[in-house]
Amino acid sequence: MSVMIKSVVERELKFKLAASERQFREMKYYLSLLHPESIVSGLKFAYNRQKAQDGGYLILGRKSFVKKETSMLTKEQARWRLANWKSMIRTYRNKGYSYPTISRIKKDIRLIAKSGHKK
Repeated sequence: MSVMIKSVVERELKFKLAASERQFREMKYYLSLLHPESIVSGLKFAYNRQKAQDGGYLILGRKSFVKKETSMLTKEQARWRLANWKSMIRTYRNKGYSYPTISRIKKDIRLIAKSGHKK
């Protein structure tokens, strides 16, 4: 039995950020308590949220994912996605979507394929 031990080298990160005194204290407090993995995860979440906000498809909850995937679909594209649904599930799972979200996407795609637009 072999055990691999990852060696973690402690490194210092310095950055400049314009923040109020209250924001500075809050960031200092949280950064002192959180593990690096949690910080990276939080930054990734914040980045994706900002990207969605800038792209105009940030809506609270799952609606933003559903809207992002279905808002620009034509009737033909919707029909193709339904015909190739197994590969679409794989694609959506790779994007990190949950099965309830995928189910909502499929519901909207069915509406588009049937009528040409969402209600």
